[in-house]
Amino acid sequence: MVDVRFGPAGRPINYSGNAKDACTYIKAEGLEAYEYQATYGVKISQASAADLKKNSEDEDVLVSMHAPYYINLSSNKDDVIDRSIQRLIQAAKASEWMGAYRTVFHPGFYTTYSSEEAMKKCKNAITEILDKLDTLDVKDFCFAPETTGKKSQLGNLDEIIEICSSFDHFQPTVDFAHLYARSGGKINTREDYAQIFQKLENELGIKFLHCHFTHIEYTNAGERRHHILSDENYGPPLIPFIEEIVECGWDITVICESPVIDQDALLMKDIYKKAIPK
Repeated sequence: MVDVRFGPAGRPINYSGNAKDACTYIKAEGLEAYEYQATYGVKISQASAADLKKNSEDEDVLVSMHAPYYINLSSNKDDVIDRSIQRLIQAAKASEWMGAYRTVFHPGFYTTYSSEEAMKKCKNAITEILDKLDTLDVKDFCFAPETTGKKSQLGNLDEIIEICSSFDHFQPTVDFAHLYARSGGKINTREDYAQIFQKLENELGIKFLHCHFTHIEYTNAGERRHHILSDENYGPPLIPFIEEIVECGWDITVICESPVIDQDALLMKDIYKKAIPK
């Protein structure tokens, strides 16, 4: 049976409780996934992470983590790479504690490098991360590098596929809003979405996906800001995305990053349920 889940990127907007209990609220809303946000640092304790894991298992809510924003594995400054390595090691440890099935992160920026040079720096840093995690006996983690929204960032779809195909413990996160912004708005039809799924299947051999979705505003440089899904002045379009999810038959977790994260996740789930053939 296909497992398609929807959930918020962070605590629901009207939820004021602790993150370790958020899955109860999320499940009561009718959602089935939760992306814990460690975007400004991994601050959760091992005890609270264990409580979150139990809460997610009790409620059957699939947990992922978004690692800190301050990560740049392709920096031209060694100290930046060193700090980025430490942040991802912390994120992997916390992901293991909380049972997060994906640890999402942004790979970095091209800075002064060509895309090939930036990729080499990134891969060298990842090798160091994996070696250190092995030494620390951290094993239950899966890094999920995310497609990035700015043209200055390492992380177009081909680059994310290359990273994931090069290492164990790696699977992609496809942010469809980022792809849309980075391409200048070229994702518009169900076929456009289908080509992305087909590329992932052909090159990574997968039929499951962790992804992000929202509407987005962009400039020539790429993403600018996120918008709610009811604002049709922005894309990528939601309906053909949902139609492709229904048709492709993949196991998919859709994390909503709109300004109303849980409300728009519920909107997507409702459209998905109505699109399923009776």
